[in-house]
Amino acid sequence: MAAEFDAFLASGLRWFCHVDDDNYVNPRALLQLLTALPQGRDVYIGKPSLNRPIHTSEPRPHNRTRLVQFWFATGGAGFCINRKLALRMAPWASGSRFVDTSALIRLPDDCTVGYIIECKLGGHLQPSPLFHSHLETLQLLGAAQLLEQVTLSYGVFEGKLNVIKLPGPFPLEEDPSRFRSLHCLLYPDTPWCPQLAGR
Repeated sequence: MAAEFDAFLASGLRWFCHVDDDNYVNPRALLQLLTALPQGRDVYIGKPSLNRPIHTSEPRPHNRTRLVQFWFATGGAGFCINRKLALRMAPWASGSRFVDTSALIRLPDDCTVGYIIECKLGGHLQPSPLFHSHLETLQLLGAAQLLEQVTLSYGVFEGKLNVIKLPGPFPLEEDPSRFRSLHCLLYPDTPWCPQLAGR
């Protein structure tokens, strides 16, 4: 995440979005979401990992600690930060400072992002229902809803395969994540997608 963040700062681009590599990203839906967000204020948008803020101890001078709490967006569903906010994060997140901050609070990278934004900068996570992790019941999303989602995940949860519900065009054995089938639903003209009769 530290390397991603530094590459973003050097890029001059307007948005930093992190998505774990086992997710499907719908670029059309992502662009639609980001276009609708205000550029004039700080934006941190994604799916909260928990249904409550996380708590941790923040080191203070003279060997003291302070209990802090904050919301964070899980990397398992993805999140986005605009450049305005990313530049404000730089004193705690650029170069080796991201790793240092993470070690200081003893939490992983996605938590560290939330900590910097909420505890150091006074910002807030904007929860979005368009980002999805494998920790939710993905079968509840209907086929029509799938077209609007920004990210989708998959995995094994409580011993069961947790994937979106799509009947095809690929069988479950060939496409256990259902991402190939989803891609063909969203982008049917992709060369490797089966051409459906009557289209």
